[in-house]
Amino acid sequence: MTPRICVSLLPKTTQEALCLIEKAEAQHADFIEVRLDCLKKPQELTDLAGHGKTLKIATIMPTSLKGKFSGTETERQHILLSAAKNGFAYVDLELSTPNLKEFVSKVKAAGAKPVVSFHDFHGSQSLSGLNDILEREISSGAEVCKIVTTAKQVEDNLTLLNFTSAASKNAKIVCFAMGEQGKISRLLSPVFGGFFTFASLERGSETAAGQMTIQEMRAAYELLRLK
Repeated sequence: MTPRICVSLLPKTTQEALCLIEKAEAQHADFIEVRLDCLKKPQELTDLAGHGKTLKIATIMPTSLKGKFSGTETERQHILLSAAKNGFAYVDLELSTPNLKEFVSKVKAAGAKPVVSFHDFHGSQSLSGLNDILEREISSGAEVCKIVTTAKQVEDNLTLLNFTSAASKNAKIVCFAMGEQGKISRLLSPVFGGFFTFASLERGSETAAGQMTIQEMRAAYELLRLK
């Protein structure tokens, strides 16, 4: 198997986004996440969705989730729905999104696949907690279920990798831990059945704690003969 990598981008302008998309494609990213948090003209979504051939994921992380978007939830949902209508293959919705099932249906009707996400920025989750989150995501209509926690110790990775292995039999799952201690699960999640994992384009452009570059991840996979 060849691990799939999604490069996460956090551009400030549409022009910067187009440039970064080209760089991610040059690095052979399997998916490109475009964080729309900071874009001054998020209405120019068609240009972004149609630029290049790599499947794109539209995401907006509010400040309450360590993102950069300071607008209202109504504004956030409007932009995400516009992304779905303008050609993004996937739209990322937080599990805590108000009226989630209804919004998931709208995203699907607009032609995009919903990724339903859960983030724990403070610590890890128990196996039962992870299973509960997964069931809630599946029940919402998610086509990809994403669960990201924060590793406080190396052992936290083992719980996530075992969970990912079991969960991948019932759902397309993206699951790993943030933080320096979570790099093991970031790297090995696809080996255990994860749909894809995340990387930054280069050093200094990380969008989450503990993110490695796509070059570092490809090199590690090559050493493990997983390329």
